[in-house]
Amino acid sequence: MREIILCKLGETVLKGANRATFESILLRSLRRRAEACGHFHIYLLQSTIYIEPTDDTCDLDGMYERAKRVFGLVRVTRAAECEKNMEAILACAKAYLPPKMAGVRRFRVDAKRSDKSFPLGSPEIAAEVGGALLSANPRLRVDLHQPEAMIRVEVRDRAAYVHAAQEAGAGGLPYGSSGRGLLLLSGGIDSPVAGYLMAKRGLMLDALYFETPPYTGDLAREKVETLADRLCAYVGRLRLHTISLTEIQEALIRTCDEDYFTLLLRRFMMALAERTAREVGCEALVTGESLGQVASQTLGAMAVTGAGAGMPVFRPCIGLDKEEIVAYARRIDTFETSILPYEDCCTVFTPRHPRTRPKPEVFEAELAKLDFDGLCDRAAATRKTETRRN
Repeated sequence: MREIILCKLGETVLKGANRATFESILLRSLRRRAEACGHFHIYLLQSTIYIEPTDDTCDLDGMYERAKRVFGLVRVTRAAECEKNMEAILACAKAYLPPKMAGVRRFRVDAKRSDKSFPLGSPEIAAEVGGALLSANPRLRVDLHQPEAMIRVEVRDRAAYVHAAQEAGAGGLPYGSSGRGLLLLSGGIDSPVAGYLMAKRGLMLDALYFETPPYTGDLAREKVETLADRLCAYVGRLRLHTISLTEIQEALIRTCDEDYFTLLLRRFMMALAERTAREVGCEALVTGESLGQVASQTLGAMAVTGAGAGMPVFRPCIGLDKEEIVAYARRIDTFETSILPYEDCCTVFTPRHPRTRPKPEVFEAELAKLDFDGLCDRAAATRKTETRRN
């Protein structure tokens, strides 16, 4: 008997003629994530991915936690592998399951017989295993409707597998199966959630952070780096680009109507993000905007700030309220970092009366007061890039 990890595929099984491509991407992702945990044999059979340690030095606990955060998997479980005969299956169940059932009184056994040459059917396998557990543990009783533990026995082509608990995987599509996008990553709550949601749909991410030294300091940057690291728990690695907006913000203060300041800054950010995206091989932008949440995220505001974008702009949080976004942030462990009180470039020079219904002609007139192309060129020249890894 040895312990392995079994992973069940999600949407990938619906991909028809393209399924092999999605499966290949998913296997590559798992193998990259396994590198930090030792040498594992990872392969796919019958819509299940097997993760098998090759020696005693492998960190099975660490690999299990990583597998639960790999997009494209809907269920992940640790299982004991044994020979395909009832004697071995019963011995495995009695040895492996009791520690997994500590404190459990009611249980149920389900069996799946993928190997149709096995002499017993699924109901008979379940009954045999359930009887063995009852004999060994008199305090237990079978409950088919509200079990505290669900025991599963799978008889597959190569071996039989016994396990006591499946945990939800990250779901979605394999990371990297939907192209590459550039996430505008601020220090707030929304943008890491937006990145997570698009990564779950298979979009590979780069991230772009805008800083304004000396108005924003090292703590603000470290906050964003921590958020990038939290995302790396799901995406493995992330290129983080940083651009300084100091000259642009100072030019806005000197030249433009304060009420339009935030909107003008957002136009610069979108232009710089698009330029960066094209230079680093991204095909779309990702923002954390939620309709109506703040002044710069009204319909009119987003119309003028996004008017210059020449590529798709994904806003996965657009229809979520703040409580829903916070729930996601807690789930992916970014919330506590996001609420740290360090300024970002959008909050340093906040207007007293920001425009929520900007007039496009007035906005364009304010923008025309500035050397837009020159300011963008000089800001783009400040770009720095580092790779964050999990």
